[in-house]
Amino acid sequence: MTPIVADEPPRLQRARGYGRVSFRQTDGRTRLEDLVQEGSAKIRLPRVYDGRGPVAVLLNTAGGITGGDHLVYEAGWGPGTSATVTAQAAERIYRRASGVGRVENRLTVGAGAEAFWLPQETIVFDRAGLARTLEVDLAPDARFTGCEMVVMGRTAMGEDVTTLSLTDRWRIRRNGRLVYADALRFHGDTRAILSGGATGRGARAFASVVQVAPDVADRLDAVRDGLEAAIAASNGRLEAGASVFDGLMSVRLIAADGQALRAGMAPLLERLIDGALPRVWAL
Repeated sequence: MTPIVADEPPRLQRARGYGRVSFRQTDGRTRLEDLVQEGSAKIRLPRVYDGRGPVAVLLNTAGGITGGDHLVYEAGWGPGTSATVTAQAAERIYRRASGVGRVENRLTVGAGAEAFWLPQETIVFDRAGLARTLEVDLAPDARFTGCEMVVMGRTAMGEDVTTLSLTDRWRIRRNGRLVYADALRFHGDTRAILSGGATGRGARAFASVVQVAPDVADRLDAVRDGLEAAIAASNGRLEAGASVFDGLMSVRLIAADGQALRAGMAPLLERLIDGALPRVWAL
């Protein structure tokens, strides 16, 4: 008698994407040098008129990330260039069947260049899994401003995240020397993890902002004043702090929800980049 063998579960299709954009300086202006798009990773370059250089907008046409997906984005700023890389909308990390989604971001900033890495928030849903890295290589006199925001579910819809696997790792090098290393890890019930006084006091959203520049220490007092104003306006829904060491400013924010976090982030970033945020932030 032939034994009955259960059918193997179907192998689900997974998203793959690779995108690269780079800039060069020509006749005193920053211009596109290279653009590569593969799979679900797309890059758009809308027209801008603010005088601060091009804006590259990252898109994930898969509509979100789940277990087994893999996206890689690379951006390069040539000597003397100034440009912004942002995202079309919030990235969503959905419930997975197995594995984790992987996102790798690699940035290279040349001599005298100014780089702005300003993605919008990442919304993670219950039972999601994400492993994300940000690698930044800076020339000795390059300037860099970068951020990442994470929101635990859509609080306005009553969503909760009780099971999550999330790792988020930053590495920033200046002239080949490691100047900033940070790793965030959640594994388990985020409500329980973030309930402690030393871990979040019940926060459901958080962000990291880093600015590397020779004159960054001169901005600290103004940044702290701005954070104090945002905290006061939040009615207890936002906490934040900033510190400076060796030409690098680190800012942390935690909030009761994504709305409070974004309300604190927008004026902070505009202060750090000396101008308005990319237009996609307002869409």
